[in-house]
Amino acid sequence: MTVCASTAALWLARRRPRSADAYPDPLLSGSRFWSRGARFALSGIGVWLAGLALAAASTTLPLTIEWTSRFDSDVFREAARQHRFVLLDLHAVWCHWCHVMDEETYTDPKVRALIAKRYMPVSVDADSDPALTSRYGDWGWPATIVLAPDGTEIVKRRGYIPASQIASLLQAIIDDPTPGPSVDRAARPTPTPTTHLNARRRALFLQSFDALYDDAHGGWGEIHKFVDPPTIEFALGLIDRGDPKAEHRVRQTLDANLNLIDPVWSGVYQYSDAVDWLSPHFEKLMSFQADDLRIYADGYARWHDSRYLLAARALRGYMEHFLSAPDGAFYVSQDADLSLQVAGHEYYALSDDGRRRLGLPRVDIHEHSRETGWAIRGLCRFYDVTGETDALTRAARAAEWVTAHRSLAGGGFRHDETDRGGPFLDDSASMGEAFLALYRSTGDRAWLAKLESVLAFIRSHFRDRVAGFVAEPISVTARGVFREPVRAIDQNVAIARLANLAYRYTGNADYRRLAVHAMKFLTTVSDEDGQPHADVLLADSELGAVPTHITVVGAKTDPVAQALHAEALKFPASYLQVDWWDRAEGPLPNPAVRYPVLPVAAAFVCSENACSTPIYDADKINAAVLLSREPN
Repeated sequence: MTVCASTAALWLARRRPRSADAYPDPLLSGSRFWSRGARFALSGIGVWLAGLALAAASTTLPLTIEWTSRFDSDVFREAARQHRFVLLDLHAVWCHWCHVMDEETYTDPKVRALIAKRYMPVSVDADSDPALTSRYGDWGWPATIVLAPDGTEIVKRRGYIPASQIASLLQAIIDDPTPGPSVDRAARPTPTPTTHLNARRRALFLQSFDALYDDAHGGWGEIHKFVDPPTIEFALGLIDRGDPKAEHRVRQTLDANLNLIDPVWSGVYQYSDAVDWLSPHFEKLMSFQADDLRIYADGYARWHDSRYLLAARALRGYMEHFLSAPDGAFYVSQDADLSLQVAGHEYYALSDDGRRRLGLPRVDIHEHSRETGWAIRGLCRFYDVTGETDALTRAARAAEWVTAHRSLAGGGFRHDETDRGGPFLDDSASMGEAFLALYRSTGDRAWLAKLESVLAFIRSHFRDRVAGFVAEPISVTARGVFREPVRAIDQNVAIARLANLAYRYTGNADYRRLAVHAMKFLTTVSDEDGQPHADVLLADSELGAVPTHITVVGAKTDPVAQALHAEALKFPASYLQVDWWDRAEGPLPNPAVRYPVLPVAAAFVCSENACSTPIYDADKINAAVLLSREPN
């Protein structure tokens, strides 16, 4: 997650919420309130550069800053020609302090004069560019980056900057453009020979995981409160391994997070900036809706707490009513505020009627592969647990839309209809997770084939020569810092987990090698920052173990086989492999286990070395799984 104007811990920044530019529909865009859309009135870079030159040559201060949303090698070439610095403003639609900076900082006459004098202003919606978000996401939005014409970073600043401070900063760079301490970069880590965390590093991560838990209020972290899915999933695994504290921690966190679900429209707010979970930042991001939908569905499957089912249904309802595109895709986010005059804490305190009388906060209606993939995964898990088939139908429709409208040659996916660069790992990884979820939920091998195409694309486009996977292939025209590839922890965790499960489902050792290659990078993650790195612990634990594995043997038209499969999907485990073998379709994709020919449908629970006897009654699957986990 990337937080707006926040000093939250870096591990919190990995959920990566996104945003987008202005839209013509005032109900969706909020364009009557926010001025940022006016920045992009000049669409061609040549027109923009001409306007910039006129502004610089004029003795009259320009009425507005002539921002461009283009960020490519042309900007740096023109900056070199004009002896200017590049001022990169990264913002998000949902970010309150981004709006304040627009209205207060960038309207200041001194700031405008300095920019017109020596800067090329570039403003990029972070949601539109996953690679820039991967590079600068830990800085939070708004992020202000100043670069030399050769692409060297001079300064990086996090969060809102008042006009007086940014004016001083811009003048100081003009006077002395020596890079400051904010751009010091750690040396590229040397991958360790091992493909798993060593005992020392694992112990330090576990120590931080324990130390950062807030026993009084729930949640990991001292200030910002939210549900972090990898942390919850890792804790769920600890429950299954007999950790006495883990269940209390997960349930305390899920219970507290219910305070962040909008009681009127549903949808979960991004996070609370107070430990009591009662001080929300009101933006609603698809990453949080989809992840929390999945986590609360898992919680209901495990504990049968009706509050968790209600929460999951509320999240699904919000996604459908506010973030669902008519064509089948999903939108990105809804703004925290209605306007600078009507902030989120005032607006969201109103009733449904009171809110609608004022209008709706802006919804970012870009249709990105990444966000739609997240939604598909959440909907599939909701279907698995509840059996509500319309959720699965909606997930499949979304996947078909992305396949039809965002596919790239070779099996990958674009981010949007048109992208600045790319391809971006985020999009293909998210859709790979979506296809895997659909395959598990349906047993339809077409989804597994799509997953295999995605993994082939990831291997050919994003594999780092030494270890891990990069957020975006490096362009031959890249300059300065942009020649250095970014390997993001969260993306490599996603690839490690996705490829490992693909190996389990198919038996293809190439996928195991992809997972190990991602893990080689993850074993270099610092153990000195005091962060829990539960996502790294989770990937490491999954690569070292077999998943909970349930196979249904029976025709897909057989009601008994259907009931067995439905019950298998409900089992509460995030590291879960469910196969459905209909002999009419030929051998299973991974035929390593040989199942007997039986006259009726049956299920089997398999561990690393053995499988159960046939299970004919769906109600007995859970007991068989628990028995398989007992020591021999």
